[in-house]
Amino acid sequence: MQYLLSYIFLFPLLIAFVMLFIPSEHRGVFRRLALAATSVQSLLSGVLLYHFDKQLKPSSWEAAFQFVEQSDWINLGLGFIGDLRIEYYLGVDGISLPLVALSSLVLLIGVISSWNIREKVKGYFILYLILSGSIIGCFVALDFFLFYLCFEFMLLPMFFLIGIWGGERRSYASIKFFLYTLFGSLFILIVMIGLYMSIEKGGINSFSITAMLDGNYLEDSILNPAERGKIIGRPARALAFIFLLIGFGIKLPLVPVHTWLPDAHVEAPTPISVVLAGLLLKIGAYGLFRILYGVFPDMAVKYATWVASFGVLSILYGGLNALAQRDLKKMVAYSSVSHMGFVLVGLASLTSIGFSGALFHMISHGIISPALFLLAGVIYDRTHNRLMDDFSGLASKMPVYAFFTAVFFFAGLGLPGLSGFVGELMVLMGAFSTSVFGYWLAILAVLGIIISAAYFLWTIQRMFFGHYFVRESVRKENMFDLTSGEKAMFIPLALFVLLLGIFPNLILNYSNETIQFFINYISQFRP
Repeated sequence: MQYLLSYIFLFPLLIAFVMLFIPSEHRGVFRRLALAATSVQSLLSGVLLYHFDKQLKPSSWEAAFQFVEQSDWINLGLGFIGDLRIEYYLGVDGISLPLVALSSLVLLIGVISSWNIREKVKGYFILYLILSGSIIGCFVALDFFLFYLCFEFMLLPMFFLIGIWGGERRSYASIKFFLYTLFGSLFILIVMIGLYMSIEKGGINSFSITAMLDGNYLEDSILNPAERGKIIGRPARALAFIFLLIGFGIKLPLVPVHTWLPDAHVEAPTPISVVLAGLLLKIGAYGLFRILYGVFPDMAVKYATWVASFGVLSILYGGLNALAQRDLKKMVAYSSVSHMGFVLVGLASLTSIGFSGALFHMISHGIISPALFLLAGVIYDRTHNRLMDDFSGLASKMPVYAFFTAVFFFAGLGLPGLSGFVGELMVLMGAFSTSVFGYWLAILAVLGIIISAAYFLWTIQRMFFGHYFVRESVRKENMFDLTSGEKAMFIPLALFVLLLGIFPNLILNYSNETIQFFINYISQFRP
């Protein structure tokens, strides 16, 4: 168990390195190696879940993490500017562990859905495995520099995966994605440097996230306005909070910095849309959990109403845009903007049930959204068309496809018994029970559920019911039902949606103790 996190984190990168020395004509080898790498990731994540101590009651943030690996990575004496210390520091707690497990599942599904890639197969799977390792690295890193390195390193493979294997406007979409995310990363970088200069561990400055979380710097820090004044007329800690909210909010994405997402989803190949919706958005949310709220709990209390307001804006704006779409993939993309707003509302509530609901909703959306993009990919692969108005009565022609579509649509709109209901219910319970913002924001968030029901049900009614019809301009020769390979992707995702809807403790048992400790920590700063 000593190096289990390193195996999960680095194994895909090792396989990607091995692929460099294999001739490009062996396409099948690259597919099988990628499948093996992500399968090993999934198996090791299962071992991680099995051996995780769910009953551990942490007394400090450092004690909250399990499977910890820590060693010096870069340790330089730089004279008058002091020492530079960067650690190879990994660990998981009840917040990051479910996200590691989710990542392993989604990345495996992504490889299976990539089986039909025909062009530049070697480059595609090398980039995919680099992306896989970077995603896992974000969730297990406990050194801010290592987290930032993985956070930034995801940009390169995603940029090329969209820009080379994407749709007609792939160049525009990939550049827009890269520039938006890079812009947000600069805000994170500024705060990271400021925190490094504020934290001391073993007598020298440190990027240790656990040292930042334990709050030892709060009384004497360059980011403490009581000690060092203000920056451009604002308290430095408030600016740091705003900078991180912008940086991670772009990745979430948060309205109004969300516009890269629909373009990226529409132009990305289906497997990359699966990873983008299922995991990359969750890294933005994880950054809010781990760093924004963990390191700046006082500012989280102060700006709770503003954070909740942006969450509600995302819920309503994303939902209304989804309702207006005719492109199936674009509708799912805007639904992701709406649903990630619930995560922000749950965090802003500063309650145990709100935090648990936000985490659960991240996991639930990380299963439902990839399934929805896979469904959009199926109809596009058949017809090279995603316009909902060009199809009708598909249930009579593709009944199995219609069944899985209904399952995931109903999960997305929050039908009781499916996973989407549990996360939304807990978030709204936290929103109504909190005292840090008014009931009116919680009431507005409820409207998001009504809007999501409208666009999902309208899509089902338009595409699957009534007389069978496919517009003349659409290719019809491939209008057949799901293949066995496609069923192999949808069946496990549907089972997880059902299991988590009936037995939410499959996730909550891992996170309860960590989140309760988190809330107790934040409560010190509440008035």
